[in-house]
Amino acid sequence: MSTIKKKIPGVFLALLIALPAWILGQYLPLVGAPVFAILLGMVIGYFHTNRDKTSVGIAFTSKYILQTAVVLLGFGLNLSQVMSVGLTSLPIIISTILTSLILAYILQKIFRIDLNIATLVGVGSSICGGSAIAATAPVIKAKDDEVATAISVIFLFNILAALIFPTLGDWLGLSNQGFAIFAGTAVNDTSSVTATATAWDAIHQSNTLDTATIVKLTRTLAIIPITLGLSFYQAFKASGNSRAGQGTFSFKKAFPMFVLYFLLASVVTTVVTSTGMDTTIFANLKVLSKFFIVMAMAAIGLNTNPIKLIKTGGPALGLGAACWLAISIVSLTMQALIGTW
Repeated sequence: MSTIKKKIPGVFLALLIALPAWILGQYLPLVGAPVFAILLGMVIGYFHTNRDKTSVGIAFTSKYILQTAVVLLGFGLNLSQVMSVGLTSLPIIISTILTSLILAYILQKIFRIDLNIATLVGVGSSICGGSAIAATAPVIKAKDDEVATAISVIFLFNILAALIFPTLGDWLGLSNQGFAIFAGTAVNDTSSVTATATAWDAIHQSNTLDTATIVKLTRTLAIIPITLGLSFYQAFKASGNSRAGQGTFSFKKAFPMFVLYFLLASVVTTVVTSTGMDTTIFANLKVLSKFFIVMAMAAIGLNTNPIKLIKTGGPALGLGAACWLAISIVSLTMQALIGTW
């Protein structure tokens, strides 16, 4: 009970920040509530002096509520729908993910970018923006300021994509299906995919939004192999670095259970949907997932030094730009090759 009492002030502070951030996110979805939460958290955290009372709850929110958000995210995935529509874009999705991850690895080595930041920017660019960062951060034990840096980078290129891609798609002569696949594979975050596809639909009186969203959800499934791979890599590295080289690898410790729960949640959604039962509760759980991510971002903002973020964010921004451009080029090239343009 005493442990719970210690957590309450910090969790409550994150909640108080998340509420206005959530409202702002509804009015400005292109920016998104998570970004508002980080910004508000950084401002409040800069002036927040009573850290002794809130530190435990803030740490709990940025780690465990974040993991809970990832699990609940699974309730927004209907695997049968993903399989029926998303398989068409699978070669493009795999190509763009591999491109981003390999490029992030190479540039991290060349420019000596912080490894955790490079990993978060790489997975955030290639999979599903903030959700992928949320899933990856606890696996690689990323610090709050590293998460904030990655989220900030993803946010910038989300906005650029939503502003540029509809005009670019017109200029390239993309079909409605081609643009849906392009938006679903080359835009970082789900909310920005929605904004980009909606802008296209408004111009062309079409309905690319549904296809773009499903393609994006197919990308989201990559959270599972990526987080598992990173988790096992971290465990092997830790066992190899242990005293006198006598460390042993533990599958149980390496396996991130919240990823398994994420998969189980998506399976439950798929089975229940196939029976024709009411799925309103799953829609509500998906909304709760998004709100928990906003709470976690508020906690991360509280632990982030804005001055340090500005000073160290340059290399991460360059990496994000490289990943974003490479993913866009590969997405369009693959479409031209397989005939979905």
